[in-house]
Amino acid sequence: MSNPIKVILLSQVPLPFSKIGSWTTLYKNYLEKNHEIDYIVCPKPETLFQNVKYSFVKSTFWNRIQNKIFKKKKVEYLQALDKIIVPNENYIIQIIDNYGMVKPLKDYLSLKGISKNCYIQFFYHGFSPYAQLNSGLNFYELINELVVLTHDSYKQYKKIINILPSHFSILYNGVDTNKFKRVSVLQKQELKQKFGFDNKKVFVWCSQDRPKKGLHIVLEAWKKIYKSEKNIILIVIGCEFREDIDGVKFLGKIPNNDLPEYYQASDCYLFPTLWQEGFGLSLIEALHCGNHCIASAMGGVPEVLQYGKLGRLIENPHFVSEWVDAINDFLNEKFEIPEFSSELYSSERWVNSMNELITNAKNRMH
Repeated sequence: MSNPIKVILLSQVPLPFSKIGSWTTLYKNYLEKNHEIDYIVCPKPETLFQNVKYSFVKSTFWNRIQNKIFKKKKVEYLQALDKIIVPNENYIIQIIDNYGMVKPLKDYLSLKGISKNCYIQFFYHGFSPYAQLNSGLNFYELINELVVLTHDSYKQYKKIINILPSHFSILYNGVDTNKFKRVSVLQKQELKQKFGFDNKKVFVWCSQDRPKKGLHIVLEAWKKIYKSEKNIILIVIGCEFREDIDGVKFLGKIPNNDLPEYYQASDCYLFPTLWQEGFGLSLIEALHCGNHCIASAMGGVPEVLQYGKLGRLIENPHFVSEWVDAINDFLNEKFEIPEFSSELYSSERWVNSMNELITNAKNRMH
């Protein structure tokens, strides 16, 4: 193939994305650096990345009719894509978590007669394989490559899905280690004073307030511990005030840029997820800020914490007693703060890995 291979990112959300989102933050960082993406197909964002071309998705009344009545799915995305695609050119098309996009895209490419000129990379940010296949062809036969967050997720695919002809790659999440980093003992004390946590052991929970995020388990454990330990405080970020609980401070939503200081003022991060978590971005943010991490052994979390090397894993996270024991062990200093490279789970490494994925895909097409 002599023509240069173009890379198209298909996104359901406008990029840059104005709200907090893990993969959108990673792509924002990527698209502001030395990236390999030529086009973004997405709804029109408030601001644009300067070094990439766009084709905007417009949802018209007729598109909605086609989607609903004629079952022509994702028409508006295919129309936006059609403005970019040139016959006989070669394309890598990236799709993120949007299973419903793949079959209509494949049909469109076949209709255009360019299916063989295109390489579909599907990025999956969950853990357990997607099994509700609603098309005649096996979803995994329609894509060229599946990119998952952990090796353990890949193992789940091998175990559950019978036919897996596509390539697989692992792309660990990454955080901005210029922001999320350890501070000196003195700086930590100053931050504790700033937030009113003077001389206390500070625990932090940070997530969206959903039952599967396990805050209720931690609060129940906290009430038991606080009866005998008063020199501690739990700060809850991302959840509005629930009830008066001794030693608990509900901070609600905090801008992403302010998060590092709260992690840096904290001593122990609690990650009581109750679902098969894909990765756990906040976990590595807290880890890089020097927190001891106590986390549920669910989904990709054990691999992220290197099976206990980088933190304490709770094998039975639904049992409050296990959280009580782990928190007490931390208070009794029965733990070690791990040493690891600042490059581990860094956004810099993510950028390099993404470029490598694209290079490998281009090599396969040549």
